[in-house]
Amino acid sequence: MILVLGLAGLIWWGGRLVGWARPLRLGLLAVLMAAVLAIQLTLPEGASLRLATGGSAALWLILLGAGALIGLYALLLRRLKARADQSSVAQAEATPAAPFCETELNRYARHIVLREIGGLGQKRLKDARVLVIGAGGLGAPALQYLAAAGVGTIGVIDDDVVDNSNLQRQVIHRDQDIGLPKVFSAEAAMRALNPYVEVRPYHRRLTEEIAAELFADYDLILDGSDNFTTRYLVNRVAVALGKPLISGALTQWEGQISVFDPARGGPCYQCVFPESPAPGLAPSCAEAGVIGPLPGVLGAMMAVETVKQITGAGEVLRSALLIYDGLFGETRRITLKPRANCPICGGVHGTPTGEI
Repeated sequence: MILVLGLAGLIWWGGRLVGWARPLRLGLLAVLMAAVLAIQLTLPEGASLRLATGGSAALWLILLGAGALIGLYALLLRRLKARADQSSVAQAEATPAAPFCETELNRYARHIVLREIGGLGQKRLKDARVLVIGAGGLGAPALQYLAAAGVGTIGVIDDDVVDNSNLQRQVIHRDQDIGLPKVFSAEAAMRALNPYVEVRPYHRRLTEEIAAELFADYDLILDGSDNFTTRYLVNRVAVALGKPLISGALTQWEGQISVFDPARGGPCYQCVFPESPAPGLAPSCAEAGVIGPLPGVLGAMMAVETVKQITGAGEVLRSALLIYDGLFGETRRITLKPRANCPICGGVHGTPTGEI
C-alpha cells in the first residue's frame, strides 16, 4: 500500500514539478487506481502483488470514496468563489463611479452644506455647460467664480488680447499676460484655480456665422460684452435656441444685471432695450471711465445668478433688472415684462419666435 501511495505522490507532485497539466496528472492517478483495483479483484488472496498493493479492494474503495467527496467539496467551493467574484465584478460595473473625488468633496463642502444647493445641486453644477461672452471686466470675475464653484464645462469667447489698461479691473489677467489672448490668459487662471473643470477657450469674435453652432453646445449663456451689436446678436441666438441669458452691463459707478429667458416666462433683452442708444448716450468704459471694483461686483452677481439658475436655488432675476449704484451704495430692482411686439421673442411666454 505504501508503494502505491508513494507512486501516486510521485505522479501528482513530481508531475507538477516537471510541468504536467492537472488533467494529465488526474488521468494518470485514475489509471493507477484502476490497476490497483484490478489487481485486488482478480488475483487470489495471498498473492504477493495483491499484498504489496494493500491486500484488499475494500480499503481502496473507501479511500477513493473519501477522495471523491473531498474533490467534490473543493470543486463546489471553487464554483461558489467564482460565482461570488463574477457577482462582485458585475456589481462594480453596474455601480456608477462616485461623482466627486475626496478633494472635490472637501473643495465644495461649503456649497454642499447649503440647504438650497446640497450634493444634488453641486452635481448639477458639475454637469452644467456655461458659455461666457467676453473675458474682460464682467467676464473676468464671472469666469473665476464659475470655475471656483465647480461648473463642469466653461466656454469663453473673446478676440481681444490683454492690455496694460485692462489690469485695473480685469483681475483674472496678470501683468505677465500682457499681449496674450484674453481667453488663454483666463484659461490658465481658471485651470490653476480648479483643475477639476473643463475650460474651452475660443479666440475669435462672436459672429452670426458661428453663434448658433457655438451656443448649441451650452446650457446657459453669460453676456459680458461691451457693445450693443454683440448684445443683440447674443440675445437673438439665445432666444432662438431657448437658452437662458444672463446679461450684465456697466459704466463709471453703475452696473445692471438681468436674466433674459422668454422660454420660461420672462422678456428678452430686446424687449427691454428695443434699439441701440444714440451715439454718445452710452459711452464705453474707455470713454467714460469705470471704477475698478465695479466689474467685480457685477461679474460676481452674474456668477451668483448662474449658480441659482443651474441648481434651482432661490429666485433668479428673471423679469427683473437689478441696478447697482456703487457711488452711493444703492440698489434698485425694476420689474420687466415681455413686449408684445418684440421682433425677437414676440412677447409670447414659452414660445420664442426669434430667427437666427
